[in-house]
Amino acid sequence: MDLFDKFYRGLSSSDLKNMGLYPFFRSIHSAQNPEVVVNGKRMVMTGSNNYLGLNDHPQVKKAAMDAIKKFGTGCAGSRFLNGNLTLHEELERKLAKFFHREAALVFSTGFQTNLGCISSLVGREDVVIIDRWDHASILDGCRMSFGDVKKFRHNNMEDLERILIQENDRGKLIIVDGVFSMEGDVANLPEISHLAKQYGARVMVDDAHGIGVMGESGRGTLEHFGLNREIDILMGTFSKSLASIGGFIAGDMDIIDYVKHHARSLIFSASIPPPSAAAVSKALDIIEQEPERREPLWKNAHKMLEGFKSLGFDTGFSETPIIPIIIGDDMKVLQFWKILHEQGVFANPVINPGVPKGRSLIRTSFMATHTAKQLDKVLNAFEKAGKKLKII
Repeated sequence: MDLFDKFYRGLSSSDLKNMGLYPFFRSIHSAQNPEVVVNGKRMVMTGSNNYLGLNDHPQVKKAAMDAIKKFGTGCAGSRFLNGNLTLHEELERKLAKFFHREAALVFSTGFQTNLGCISSLVGREDVVIIDRWDHASILDGCRMSFGDVKKFRHNNMEDLERILIQENDRGKLIIVDGVFSMEGDVANLPEISHLAKQYGARVMVDDAHGIGVMGESGRGTLEHFGLNREIDILMGTFSKSLASIGGFIAGDMDIIDYVKHHARSLIFSASIPPPSAAAVSKALDIIEQEPERREPLWKNAHKMLEGFKSLGFDTGFSETPIIPIIIGDDMKVLQFWKILHEQGVFANPVINPGVPKGRSLIRTSFMATHTAKQLDKVLNAFEKAGKKLKII
């Protein structure tokens, strides 16, 4: 058998391009604002995770530029050796304080954060238990560990308890997304925490899409449920509300120190660039000082969720600014995307294996900085696409 045989099975990217249905790697010529420029065309952006609109905030950009002036554009090495700047350590102290934890550890990307943290914590005698809809980086982190991996049905606490009972005599780590990135629903953290205590498991929450969005002061899903002290490890990324790139974990000092000296994705990767670290630090300041920024975000999210539902779309279990339009058929999703693109709306089509079979969807996400006029344009475009494809 030829290794390359798999390249020629099914629809290829070239086939989709020839059909005019290739939706990936679109060239954007502007910042991640509510409107973007794509190939000279202005479009309403409904595919960005820039929830609080801080990506283009003047103070955030100034902080990044000031960091370049002082530290340069990169660190030329890993944090383990020559790439550990005072800027990184200051950010870690700020993250720990912001999330009310003893310590934090910054990685170069969110993906690397999960790879390094999970693979270093879960050993040969352990089991890691994950939600079937967890992010790909969690799954890959589990695969890189030497432990067994068990999956429970999405947000199904009976199924989680079944696995916990089966694995009662082993070290156990439960890992879930705080806010699930494709369908915008929220993990049942109160019950997960309860079951973890009952069966002697530890809990890690990937709150990439909850930070800046959930909780009274934007500290995420743990704050939303009042569970900060009940969750062992908080993981987050900088590429959503925090307006940069990178990731972190926060928790007890002993846990953070262990991961710091065992996570291969930290030790063998160049450290987060100075402007990225400085941008995150300033974004944290703004979130803390301006909690009112979340009000228009949630106003827009509620408007769009109600609008989509009133048009007859299936929005799944969404309860956050991530709102899916579930279509189910991969080809119809691509056709739907094309109509939206022609109508001047930038949205993200997600097909299998990005989502389970039968749940292919258009993923939308909204910002605090979207205007009512822009959102009305989006609803009109979705209505046209839905009626043309006989989805509504």
